[in-house]
Amino acid sequence: MIYDDLSVIAQSEFADTVTRVEPLGRRANTPLKLRLHLRDTTYIDVWFNPVGNEYAFHWECRAVRGLLFRHDNAPDHPEISTHPKHFHNGSEANIEASNLPDDPSAALREFLSFVKEKLAEFKV
Repeated sequence: MIYDDLSVIAQSEFADTVTRVEPLGRRANTPLKLRLHLRDTTYIDVWFNPVGNEYAFHWECRAVRGLLFRHDNAPDHPEISTHPKHFHNGSEANIEASNLPDDPSAALREFLSFVKEKLAEFKV
């Protein structure tokens, strides 16, 4: 189960950043997404479409600092060189290329490393 593997990575390798892991929603005993609660009270939602290759790694921190960061592969930005993969860097409107790895475990590690660096910049 993909979310089980990602939970282990978040809790064991990023315990200094992730305070709690929470599977959300259920369909046939399978979580619909995984929420990672962070030490600054923000959270990351990780979502994989169970019948396709769509995904999103979304760090929701608008309530704390007015920002969001999301790597996803929704086919809505054909102007981006890595289409359909793209990165919302700080807001929905600021779209950039995404070189997030295709492997879910590697992608989570890279995204959590990014989050950890940002938290250091924010002095959290």
